[in-house]
Amino acid sequence: MTTRELLFVSLASLLLGGAPATAQEVTGALGSPSATTSVQGVQLPPPDPKFGGIIKQDALKSKPWWPPRIAPPEGAPNVLLIITDDAGFGVPSTFGGVIPTPTMDRVANAGLRYNRVFSTALCSPTRAALITGRNHHSVGFGVISEQSTGFPGYNSIIPRDKATIGRILLDNGYATSWFGKDHNTPAFAASQAGPFDQWPTGMGFEYFYGFVGGDANQWEPNLFRNTTQIYPFKDKPPGSWNLVTAMADDAIDWMTRMHQTDPSKPLFIKYAPGATHAPHHPTKEWVDKISAMHLFDDGYNKVRERIFENQKRLGIIPANSELAPWPNGTLKPWDQLSDEEKKLFIRQVDVFAAYAAYNDHEIGRVIQTFEDLGKLDNTLIIYINGDNGTSAEGGPLGTPNEVAFFNGVTVPVDEQMKWYDVWGTEQTYNHMSAGWSWAFDTPFDWFKQNASRLGGTNQNMVVSWPKRIKDKGALREQFVHVIDVVPTLLEVAGIHAPEMVDGIKQMPVEGTSFAYTFDAENAKTPTRHTTQYFEMMGQWALYKDGWFLSTKVNRAPWEAFGPANPDPLNNQVLQLYNLNEDFTQTNDIAAKNPDKVEEMKQEFIDEARKYQIFPMDASVAARIVAPRPNITAGRTEFVYTRPMVGLPQGDSPFLLNTSFVVTADIDIPDQGAEGMMLTSGGRFAGYGFYLLKGKPVWVWNLLNMERVKWEGEDTLTPGAHKVEFEFTYDGLGPGTLAFNNFSGVGRPGTGVLKVDGKAVDTKQMQKTLPMILQWDESFDVGSDTLTGVNDADYKPPFPFTGKLNKLTIKIDRPHLTAEDIKKLQGAMKAAADGPVSQNLTIVQRLEERFDKREDCRKQADAQNLGPIERLRFVRDCLQKD
Repeated sequence: MTTRELLFVSLASLLLGGAPATAQEVTGALGSPSATTSVQGVQLPPPDPKFGGIIKQDALKSKPWWPPRIAPPEGAPNVLLIITDDAGFGVPSTFGGVIPTPTMDRVANAGLRYNRVFSTALCSPTRAALITGRNHHSVGFGVISEQSTGFPGYNSIIPRDKATIGRILLDNGYATSWFGKDHNTPAFAASQAGPFDQWPTGMGFEYFYGFVGGDANQWEPNLFRNTTQIYPFKDKPPGSWNLVTAMADDAIDWMTRMHQTDPSKPLFIKYAPGATHAPHHPTKEWVDKISAMHLFDDGYNKVRERIFENQKRLGIIPANSELAPWPNGTLKPWDQLSDEEKKLFIRQVDVFAAYAAYNDHEIGRVIQTFEDLGKLDNTLIIYINGDNGTSAEGGPLGTPNEVAFFNGVTVPVDEQMKWYDVWGTEQTYNHMSAGWSWAFDTPFDWFKQNASRLGGTNQNMVVSWPKRIKDKGALREQFVHVIDVVPTLLEVAGIHAPEMVDGIKQMPVEGTSFAYTFDAENAKTPTRHTTQYFEMMGQWALYKDGWFLSTKVNRAPWEAFGPANPDPLNNQVLQLYNLNEDFTQTNDIAAKNPDKVEEMKQEFIDEARKYQIFPMDASVAARIVAPRPNITAGRTEFVYTRPMVGLPQGDSPFLLNTSFVVTADIDIPDQGAEGMMLTSGGRFAGYGFYLLKGKPVWVWNLLNMERVKWEGEDTLTPGAHKVEFEFTYDGLGPGTLAFNNFSGVGRPGTGVLKVDGKAVDTKQMQKTLPMILQWDESFDVGSDTLTGVNDADYKPPFPFTGKLNKLTIKIDRPHLTAEDIKKLQGAMKAAADGPVSQNLTIVQRLEERFDKREDCRKQADAQNLGPIERLRFVRDCLQKD
């Protein structure tokens, strides 16, 4: 046979050894080397077919028979699945933004725009839902892996009974690949010790080129090809290599090789650039191009208004949409900023916008390659703008170093100005003022992390497929969630969701296909996805048939280091919206519909039980240092006898909030020695233990703002030496976090540098890093990969030129005494009984009274208070009555 034909029950039985009968498609003569078949798909991988030839005692009388190669059903499209990072609804020009995104425009004009596409409000939870078709708690990603805890909804382990779209398409004959960000490998399984089953290559993506963690230095990323670390930027001049371009180059190379090798095999590419997650690292060319456009000179208030009007003019949002008031109590209006703040903030946003535009341009190169290869007509492009709303993790002022945010440190504007001229280069790990983030989430409010507000969850998307979608440039307004992508891809490819994978019964896909929206006659068809919960770090919501129950925001994203809400299910102000009439979630009608509020709260509880949301946890930073089952768990001693680099932070010895001793047994040659013996982290936070011109040095890099340095006075003589750094920590340790208390972390400590048993330098640190080092840097022995912890002393790799016989790390972690626990329990109870944790009714009454007190409201607005501080102000102001 030379064309595809359907083979029914008898052929299915022949090929699959009696598997359940469904129609399959075969090309070529069965048994010939060129034959292919689609598979029934219930079981993956499919059973081996029965031999269809003839076997006699000699080959001349026998008939050979080759099993057919597996191919998808006829017409199955190539798929380019694009998801950008930390970008709200108002970022792209395609949806009214001021940042030019011509590639997204191109896809939209050739296909469809979607204005009701929802994320989970956080990076890797959205990505886990995207690749599995299940809710983020269902697949263990209630939060990012770096915050994972030992509960099924939060352990960051995608279960084997929920196979990814990569695995399904691979076993159905697709070539599968993943480029860019992988934030779905557990942070405690990211080392070369494996296991690799939760890496992209272990989840059905045959080829991976990208980074494993939540963010990456785009100039010098912790980069992998498959599971091998690579350094393509090594020895390149600063600013000449950038991952945004490099991953487009690699994707183009891969798809071209696949096409030239087998043009008939459809491609599936998950394309997940790091843009626009911090650090914002575009090339100078793009920064200059955007700066010359002067898009942001009027400030974020005016830009927000301009975006809102653009959105109405384009018909992207309803003409009667309302824009929520500017949050004066949370973010200063532009006209209240100093000249220095305005100058800095414009620089910050120019770099962010350049990053977004640069990224869109490189995506365009990948799409153009599909056209150049003659594949574009039958390529389904899904381009999702953002895995959550725009990030506000830079805080109201922005920061030259995102790692500072994760350690609870705000960098003053005058300090930030030291990096003004190098903002966005390899010298910064930069983020912008949250005022811009609020503007880029227009027409909605709030940010990434805020799962109860549309600014955190309502993304937008464009879809094109020339062979199928003819309603070019049209708008679709049906409710779509990222869990709907997998069933959509399966439907358009004609592939069944498997019932068994590797002998494991699969749980049902939880999303709903939106392929029906591709056809013009369904443009106004009601959404088929009618119910969806949202929850992130104790903020939650429920969508049902246009109704939206949500918790009032009680924490800005940068307020991550205080006590958490102890009862996030009940200790909330609940708000109710009718999104069918109120597109921007601005008209709270909870007070008029108390029965609806109670009904929907119960429905949320039902969803929470169904999808593993319990136990709910409102903590943020506290979970970063929670214990996890990494390869260091339970160990107090680590020994290294030869150089080793590339061990990720999540699998390396953790030296924060603890006492420890690092001992290096070394031999110094006659000509002397220098170089790195041990380091972890890099330019933006970390530590290093090295010889500098023969003298021993230990340095703590505190967020690239301060370096505490211990140094011996004498050069080490030739021969054997024992160099030691002993650190005594003065705090109770991260155990206090279990009691909603941060008093045990980031405390002072004393370090002593010793040579051959003799102390040569002693210093006390008044503060220490409480949470993390630089996530995208590694733990290295014998040299330093990527960036160094002290640019003034050395440049990587700075290999150790002596002989490192043995390096030993001994850790003495603090343990809470019975008396400590008693005090912490008392403090936690007192906090739970305090005014900030009053029950729902009392809080609602306070808010209602406060709204009527214009004098109190103006005082609160003038003080730029965060949500929790504002609530305290409410109480104190009303107590004066």
